[in-house]
Amino acid sequence: MEDVKEQQSQSHGEDEIVTENPAFVHGESPVDASGPPKVDSVVEILHEKVTKQIIKEGHGHKPSKYSTCFLHYKAWAESTQHEFEDTWHEQQPLELVLGKEKKEMTGLAIGVSSMKSGERALLHVGWELGYGKEGSFSFPNVPPMADLLYEVELIGFDETKEGKARGDMTVEERIGAADRRKMDGNALFKEDKLEEAMQQYEMLFGKYRDMALAVKNPCHLNMTACLIKLKRYEEATGHCSIVLSEHENNVKAMFRRGKARAELGQTDAAGEDFLKARKYAPEDKAIARELRLLAELDKAMYQRQKEIYKGIFGPTPEPKPKRTNWQILLWQWLLSLFYRIFGRERVKAD
Repeated sequence: MEDVKEQQSQSHGEDEIVTENPAFVHGESPVDASGPPKVDSVVEILHEKVTKQIIKEGHGHKPSKYSTCFLHYKAWAESTQHEFEDTWHEQQPLELVLGKEKKEMTGLAIGVSSMKSGERALLHVGWELGYGKEGSFSFPNVPPMADLLYEVELIGFDETKEGKARGDMTVEERIGAADRRKMDGNALFKEDKLEEAMQQYEMLFGKYRDMALAVKNPCHLNMTACLIKLKRYEEATGHCSIVLSEHENNVKAMFRRGKARAELGQTDAAGEDFLKARKYAPEDKAIARELRLLAELDKAMYQRQKEIYKGIFGPTPEPKPKRTNWQILLWQWLLSLFYRIFGRERVKAD
């Protein structure tokens, strides 16, 4: 009950940064699924076996050797167009220390070392710097001598002087570093630097994913606030669902998922989220406002559908009066006149 009261005391607006107390927290793709993206930018030759085409420009400088990089990527075997990895789908960025990467990621590391934070690019890697002559028959499944295509986004990186592999850090170091990332992200969010704020949160998920739930859940919710502002509603619902899978009564997660679902036109699901949120925060004005807006939207949609169906089927036709046939009436009158005259003549004859 104390947890619920603490939640109720906080506003649930989409612009609010989450700063829950650790005792309050109980738990925890932008990529076309049809194949590699079509890119028209200039081809940069990074290595005899590695080329790059920029999809989206980044900012700042490039990582140096031994920097700890955080990235999302999707990978295909070029010859078969078979997709064998997708960190966006898994919602789990890769942590890559340049110069200490696995042999099969040598080409990927060369590409990443040429990128800036926030940059997205398409990399072409020869099989010699990928999975080699034998390929991989376990996970991931890559054919022998397969040239590779990577769609990569560099979220951010830690420089060599401060970058430290997660396995080399103590628990205290990981907690402190994760909390600093969250505060950096919060500061960027307040300055309306949404992309940079999201980079800080995503780097936290990559490097400190196995600890500090009191930091992780607020970051998921802060990511949601960024994504709603950026109109990336599907991703926003995903982050809220992660929080709710660990803490089913988190009012902020219910509220923000409801907002995202409403924007996607999923009004029934949005209504369920808002109603459940109101159950735990009955006095919250923001929740009441969203429920009222949802009811007005449903009413407007009903009226619109009514007009559409009316236009399709039209009003019920009124019966048309039968047209009078004057020729038939004239013949009927002449016949009746003939019978009357003929009848009189017949009476006189009798």
